[in-house]
Amino acid sequence: MTDTVKLVMAQINPKVGDIAGNVNLIIDQLQEAKLKGADLVVFPEMTITGYPPEDLLLREGLYPQVEEALLQVAQSAEDIACVVGYPMVDELGERFNMAAFIADGQIQASYIKQNLPNYSVFDEQRYFRSGNQACVVEFKGIKFGILICEDIWKISPAAQAKQAGAEILLTLNASPFSQEKHQDRIETLSHRVNETGLPIVYVNQVGGQDELVFDGGSFVMSADGDVCVQSAEFSSQLTEVALLKQNGSTVVVPGAKSELYQDEARVYQALITGVHDYVAKNGFSGVLLGLSGGIDSALTLAVAVDALGADRVEAVMMPFRYTAQISQEDAAEQASVMGVKYQSIPIEPMYQAFESSLQATLAGTEADITEENLQARIRGTLLMAISNKTGKMVLATSNKSEVAVGYSTLYGDMVGGFSPLKDVPKTMVYRLAQYRNTLSPVIPERVITRPPSAELRPDQKDQDSLPDYDTLDTIIKAYVKQDKTPQEIVTMGYSEEEVRRVIRLIDRSEYKRRQAAPGVKITHRAFGRDRRYPITSGYKE
Repeated sequence: MTDTVKLVMAQINPKVGDIAGNVNLIIDQLQEAKLKGADLVVFPEMTITGYPPEDLLLREGLYPQVEEALLQVAQSAEDIACVVGYPMVDELGERFNMAAFIADGQIQASYIKQNLPNYSVFDEQRYFRSGNQACVVEFKGIKFGILICEDIWKISPAAQAKQAGAEILLTLNASPFSQEKHQDRIETLSHRVNETGLPIVYVNQVGGQDELVFDGGSFVMSADGDVCVQSAEFSSQLTEVALLKQNGSTVVVPGAKSELYQDEARVYQALITGVHDYVAKNGFSGVLLGLSGGIDSALTLAVAVDALGADRVEAVMMPFRYTAQISQEDAAEQASVMGVKYQSIPIEPMYQAFESSLQATLAGTEADITEENLQARIRGTLLMAISNKTGKMVLATSNKSEVAVGYSTLYGDMVGGFSPLKDVPKTMVYRLAQYRNTLSPVIPERVITRPPSAELRPDQKDQDSLPDYDTLDTIIKAYVKQDKTPQEIVTMGYSEEEVRRVIRLIDRSEYKRRQAAPGVKITHRAFGRDRRYPITSGYKE
């Protein structure tokens, strides 16, 4: 006789620190899974607190709430079992990243995460001690080995679980998005399957948390190395998985496979998710931004509307004597097409007032970047005033290329509570704009095709101050993401003068980046949590 065990991957979107809300979410998902006839529900890493809780883990008051939350989950797990993630502190004050197997109203077994990541955006060794023991639980005739996220990226915990008798591996994950991350996961699990001969259930968190976006994309890999069940990306979802016990082995029955996003579509969904959850989880009524008629603000507006709806987005054009007529026309056209509240506030009177006030102080000096930055800071002040009155958060519109080399104005175009394009290189901005227009034409074509300009002086073009963006983005990627030396970058075909100028700009702009708004991480190495360099530094290469 062959018995079937119905497992459900609960790809959920918890909120960090909202333990009561997360418990309610878990209980709701358990009830929904029961209606589907589920036997076992697997949740992501640190389900109870959300991930990453960062220094909330240092708060003593956190742990009694977690214990109470586990009790509530256990009491709700009637006629159904579940695996949930949570933090624990022992009597010696040591903290652990845990997973609990809950059945029959109580915790039947618990597992301590063994591999604690301490690179990129992860700081787990700051908070946790590692475990060293496998956890294998038998449920309905199947022996499940439990792992947590980083454990699956190394062979030891998986091999240890198999040696302890595991027939299938359950891994709870809070794995942040980057462009290549899903393929990295597939390749990693393929190695574990080849090494252990065991199928793996990979359950990932979904949703935005500050600068991180979790893309979900939970899946099951069979013992043959095939992805046989696939959850959607960027969406909360319960995904059913049928398990069969045959001839002493556990077999995964091929099931539903959601189609995954590709290339620009995947990045665009990450931006939407990051903006939506940052606004929603922080309780803002909506957002506003300066719409300049340029490509960056145009893409930011499209992302904001797709994330929140047109009724929660406001755009403001703030023209000056250098603002081209086509910029004003294109901004108004996009605002109309996207259905957002829109207004134009000329800044000439305010600029003249500042100029008059500073006339004596700046007498005898030539016009330079001071006057350009003054325009940007007037615009930033107007946006923040509207934000204060309306409760809408300002979205900054700078891209990664500008953030890298400091091509932005502190307290000017850098103002904002969130920066959707902060980790999006300029060349990707263009690709994303073109992709968005394939869904519906919302960004005017000449916004995409005309040369980019800050329009802070007559006939200004970005390439007056910077290399062309193909060159700039390649140098930035080589220096920031790949840690190549200047000489290594020169050997890629770029002039030494150009390479050293770009690197000098990147190094000098760290003080600006420290004051920039948080923004969605989409690459393997973003500024901020990923790349942490001192502001004051005498280091040179």
